[in-house]
Amino acid sequence: QVQLVESGGGLVRAGDSLRLSCAASGRTISAYAMGWFRQAPGKERDFVAAINWSSFSAVYADSVKGRFTISRDNAKKMVYLQMNGLKPEDTAVYSCAAPSPGLWGTNATPKASNQYAYWGQGTQVTVSS
Repeated sequence: QVQLVESGGGLVRAGDSLRLSCAASGRTISAYAMGWFRQAPGKERDFVAAINWSSFSAVYADSVKGRFTISRDNAKKMVYLQMNGLKPEDTAVYSCAAPSPGLWGTNATPKASNQYAYWGQGTQVTVSS
């Protein structure tokens, strides 16, 4: 089992930066990719970023590419999302996720939410204009 807890959200102004953290407990996270998703009020959950188990590869949604950076520290069982140049449209609840066991031990960086089986409770990010 994997338990995930996000932190670092808050209320910021457009152009500001935030760093989200995701703490994992349970088994090691070094065997699989990790992802970040976000959900704005009244909208579907959207993919933000994913990083493979070794940090060799990362993928991003077009809307955040060049502004957000995903990283991980397997020894600490932590995953991070550095968000720079925040915009009001980035306002959402951000959740980290671990993929289904079928993807463990692969170099996958899944983008679809249905490829993830473990989710944190989310942290609110609000960006004012």
